[in-house]
Amino acid sequence: MIRPFILYPDKRLRMICPPVAAVDENTHRIWRDMLAAMYAMPGVGLAAPQIGEMLRLAVVDCSEGRNAPVRMANPEILHSSARLHTHEEGSPNIPDLRANVTRPRAITARYLNEQGETEEQDFVGLWATSVQHQIDHLNGKLFIDHLGPVKRKMLLAKHAKNMKRR
Repeated sequence: MIRPFILYPDKRLRMICPPVAAVDENTHRIWRDMLAAMYAMPGVGLAAPQIGEMLRLAVVDCSEGRNAPVRMANPEILHSSARLHTHEEGSPNIPDLRANVTRPRAITARYLNEQGETEEQDFVGLWATSVQHQIDHLNGKLFIDHLGPVKRKMLLAKHAKNMKRR
């Protein structure tokens, strides 16, 4: 069964998630649930709070075959490039809405991997965008927070209208 996404304006989407103490069977269970939900979207990344798990866990898979997921616990950005990249972003927590967001084109992230070991990895392009997007979720931020006030207000009004139709 695919776990449902919590919907904006659920307060959990604005919470800063606590770190994972250790990568254990519960962590692996949550990652499995997250990957199933992400691939069903279809999407290229997911953070645990999006499905109601308030832990610093994320998954990203921007591979062409959608078969190379990166599982991250406690991810953090160590370095960001000065060069920026704009990509259309969306979220299953604010369904059917998308907007262009500009972020650093490349980043270096540190996280605990599947074995619970600290790993540092460089991400570029869509991979970098997705990792940054997921870390935002872990910090209680949404893609709409990167927009100007007029665009954000317009999208949220559209979301409210869409939710009334559900």
